Amino acid sequence: MLNGNLKLAVQKKGRLTDKSLQLLKNCGLDFEDYSDRLIISARNFELDILFLRDDDIPEYVNDGVADIGIVGEDVIYEKKADVEIVRKLGFGRCNLSLAVPEGRELKSISELNGLRVATSFPVLLKNFLDKNKIQASIIEISGSVEITPSLGVADVICDLVSTGNTLKLNKLKKSFDVFSSEAALITSKNLKENIEKLAILEQLLVRIDSALSAKKSKYLMMNAPKSNLEKVESIVPSLSSPTILSLADESMVAVHAVIPSDKFWEIYKDLKDAGASGILLLPIENMIV
Repeated sequence: MLNGNLKLAVQKKGRLTDKSLQLLKNCGLDFEDYSDRLIISARNFELDILFLRDDDIPEYVNDGVADIGIVGEDVIYEKKADVEIVRKLGFGRCNLSLAVPEGRELKSISELNGLRVATSFPVLLKNFLDKNKIQASIIEISGSVEITPSLGVADVICDLVSTGNTLKLNKLKKSFDVFSSEAALITSKNLKENIEKLAILEQLLVRIDSALSAKKSKYLMMNAPKSNLEKVESIVPSLSSPTILSLADESMVAVHAVIPSDKFWEIYKDLKDAGASGILLLPIENMIV
């Protein structure tokens, strides 16, 4: 599609798909249900979305077939992709970790010496082993790594772990972390030569930053006694100065503030003790700071 649109590659089906598409929707982009289509265009932005296997995304971006892509850092570094990470997106967090059978202990990394380690991430694993001067056999597996110890194929596995439920089902337990990963927005290094598409990317990044900032924040509203306003203001971890509004009851004021999402439950009791009432916490769709 040589229409001049910026081309974004996302995972067609997998753990990053839904959150990648939700991020784009939070950016105000309007696009149809992609179903089984390989490419769709946003109705209100100069963007085409390509649906690819996650393993293929770094190569497509590197080759310029796609201008940008959303993919896990684990894939980027495993594929040794010559791309640039322009934003870490805060979702799809997981660890590439070593895991051993439940009846076995791995007290130190040095105990890996001489063992067989099964993995779908041989590059990241080798980097880890080399860094720690470990001599172990890497067995590259493309499918279900978790079953290799029970089949006698490997002594240890190295695989992505998020909740750990898959390990438990296969009677394995997590040991040492090898690599931490999250979803990232990558670009082709050649994109800098395309002024038109670079301008579109800059507009998209403003929207992405807005959506990411909003996700980390909440809008706090409450009423507070005017006599205790200074105390209330000192409790609120506002991103900027709180907004103070007059109320019909002249002894009270309304206090509005944007606060970090994870701080509310740390302060709500102190706010109530300071006389705050009618406390509301609301989500923010977008925020430009």
